Amino acid sequence: MGHINIIQGDITKIKADAIVNAANTTLMGGGGVDGAIHRAAGPALYSACEKFHGCPTGEARITGGFNLPARFIIHTPGLVWHGGNNDEDQLLANSYRNSLQLADQHLCKTVAFPSISTGVYAFPLERAAKIAITTIKDFLLTANYVDVVMMVCFDSQTFKAYQAQIY
Repeated sequence: MGHINIIQGDITKIKADAIVNAANTTLMGGGGVDGAIHRAAGPALYSACEKFHGCPTGEARITGGFNLPARFIIHTPGLVWHGGNNDEDQLLANSYRNSLQLADQHLCKTVAFPSISTGVYAFPLERAAKIAITTIKDFLLTANYVDVVMMVCFDSQTFKAYQAQIY
């Protein structure tokens, strides 16, 4: 069975088979991690994403990694927090699960995630961390290729929230 590593750092610098982009539904870049990934990957990523004509929240799409050290970028639109009674937990779990399924289908052994939806989309951090870790652990039980999942936390508060879910 695979395992989960919690690290603090910049996801655009992570060497992995796939990194996950917490995108918006247009997939055309934006703020936060999405903008950082688009800038680091280079303009070819924009062209690759244009072909998808967007992506619904909770689903995922895959492109090459372009100028990033990752082979692939998996784009999954995070969801905007609306109080917790609008299927937010399920949609967030779907983002992780669908991203992992795409990684597995593309024979990826290592996958790096940011903390999806906990920035400007305001999903409560501890709740998001619990959903993410639970979904990843469940997926690793049946994964064919995915073996190491890294949670790449941008700051120490996020790092601590995910670390608390592991131990």
